[in-house]
Amino acid sequence: MTELEQQILDIIQDGFPIVERPYAALADMLNREAVLQHADDAQHLHTTEQLVFDVVESLRSSGVIRRLGGVYDTKRLGLVSRLCAGKVPSVATGATDDSALEQFAAAVMEIPAITHNYVRSHQYNVWFTVIAESELALQAVIDKLCGETALHDVHSMPARKMFKINTVMSRRSRTSAKQGEPSASAMNSVSSANALNVSALSVSDRTRIRLLSGDLPHSLTPFNELFADVISGTKSLADLLQDACSDQTSRRMRRFGAVLRHQDAGFPCNAMVCFDVADGSAAGAVLAANPHVSHCYERPPFEGFPYNVYAMFHASTSEELLRFVNEAVAALGNPQFAVLHSVRELKKTSYKYF
Repeated sequence: MTELEQQILDIIQDGFPIVERPYAALADMLNREAVLQHADDAQHLHTTEQLVFDVVESLRSSGVIRRLGGVYDTKRLGLVSRLCAGKVPSVATGATDDSALEQFAAAVMEIPAITHNYVRSHQYNVWFTVIAESELALQAVIDKLCGETALHDVHSMPARKMFKINTVMSRRSRTSAKQGEPSASAMNSVSSANALNVSALSVSDRTRIRLLSGDLPHSLTPFNELFADVISGTKSLADLLQDACSDQTSRRMRRFGAVLRHQDAGFPCNAMVCFDVADGSAAGAVLAANPHVSHCYERPPFEGFPYNVYAMFHASTSEELLRFVNEAVAALGNPQFAVLHSVRELKKTSYKYF
């Protein structure tokens, strides 16, 4: 990956400009930064709108960028989300073949409510995320999946506390959080503040959220195209962009930017590491400050799985991943823990709102 590609990725993962000409705004940012860093070197001042657009388009076509759009807080929109762990027979668990696992994977692909689905290195070998409008609707998704596939022994775990959600991945500077990201204690309260009932959202809200949570059009003026069918006499492009910015200010939208395919962005080695700790909040604070951790939650343990704090670690090599995990375990006082490697990604998509 070139230096310019990494520079642009570092910005647009959570700071893609919500303006009429975002690529021109990005070029301006890069040029201003270049002035500060290379004031006496004119060759660094030639980043253009078209060049930034071409770089982003190349990263999208190569698969490094999965999607360019908004990431909304499901709870703030009045929805229910759960991480589920279960068992499906596979060769790794002693079955003669992976037919049951393949059937399960195919079934999940047809269920929009399930956004993420992974095979992990544990007896609970499938881990998936379900989003629904109610607890009953969520349980119906799980029950249906158990009835139609070999999935069994399923445990549905809410996030009791959220310590970190920071999916900004950079190989240039591995900081633990962007400036201004809430602390661990702040995020605990953020996760439950201002939750809405879905019915409280206006038609305009629903349309805007649906469009922004998709994939941005491939254009120098993407928001003009995105909102082409909803711009009217009562809602101008400027109004819609302001509403989108308000979604961010209110934290209804967690971020707007590039969602990366970590494996192609320089982080092919990933693992969910689960810890059994007495003080989940203290452990969460330590892990949230770790630059190699993107997500960290406290969840309820269950029989056969005594762990209550979950953290996603990312690394460039398996050796690096092991070192990061061992350092984190030591920092927590050597609690009992389990490393669940991401063996296979069966599904990773965004929830389709409204």
